[in-house]
Amino acid sequence: MDISMNELKIVESELGVDLDILLGAIEEALLHAYNRAPGAIRGARIELNRSTGVVTVWAPEEDEEGNVIGEFDDTPNDFGRIATSTARSIIAQRLRDAESARILGDFKGKQGKIVAGTVDTTAGPGESRDLFVELGDNRGLLRAEEQVPTERFKHGDLIRALILDINVGPRGASIRLSRSHPDFVRELFATEVPEIESGVVEIVALAREAGHRSKVAVWSNDPTVAAKGACIGPNGQRVRAVTQELQGEKIDIVDYDDDIALFIAAALSPASAIRVDVLNRDTRQARAIVPDDQASLAIGKEAQNVRLAAKLTGWSIDIRKASEDKRSAQELS
Repeated sequence: MDISMNELKIVESELGVDLDILLGAIEEALLHAYNRAPGAIRGARIELNRSTGVVTVWAPEEDEEGNVIGEFDDTPNDFGRIATSTARSIIAQRLRDAESARILGDFKGKQGKIVAGTVDTTAGPGESRDLFVELGDNRGLLRAEEQVPTERFKHGDLIRALILDINVGPRGASIRLSRSHPDFVRELFATEVPEIESGVVEIVALAREAGHRSKVAVWSNDPTVAAKGACIGPNGQRVRAVTQELQGEKIDIVDYDDDIALFIAAALSPASAIRVDVLNRDTRQARAIVPDDQASLAIGKEAQNVRLAAKLTGWSIDIRKASEDKRSAQELS
């Protein structure tokens, strides 16, 4: 017997795959294998006996004029081994396809959302920081580049992460996770702030340097609801919950404004700007004038604050001390 029909019937029962479709796929693969073999006869067909599992290659028999007058058995001597191997490959692929379909069903509509899981093990050899995360009956992959550089996890740790995407390849479906993506912060706020979930408050822009600082620009669609206040929460509990999940990453929540000068001034928080001059709207360049004692704060350590403000607003921002600015110097005198 070349192929175990019992195994195929079990696959049919457990996966709900029609047996004829499964057998058809095996016959197609076997014909391809036969046609690649030396001495293969063109126009041959595969017959897989549905009762016994015996595989036969039937090749066309021609007369001297090339007319087909019948068929003859041209099954290679080692075709039983090939048939068994092919059937197992087809079954394995169908299992992967079924698993992929299940994963896609389980996570339909969850891309860009946060999931919780348990760190299982590292996903690579040696010192690799790639992690597998158990997500119920599924498993996600948190690669090193999608982790926050300052974070470390060990086997058994509970973890939350953003579903970046779900890819289906030859080896099945894979769930790619991230904790460093800016949208991870966005979704954490959506989880903690009901006004964001309901659409009353919007996160208009977000800039992040994972593990260090994020700037979040918010806007309220309801004049009776303060966007910043909603995100901070009573006694700061909402923003504190987000900060704790990010293991201490600093978060600046600022008010979005259609007036770019006001938006840039807000984006430089925690520094205060005396004013912001728009230098060129086409090239999106601006200059912020700040009190002398606020210049270092406005720029930030290694220019992080002004860099994030630029990312948040989409404008290039030059910081200038008030004492270096003629107009400000006159106003202060």
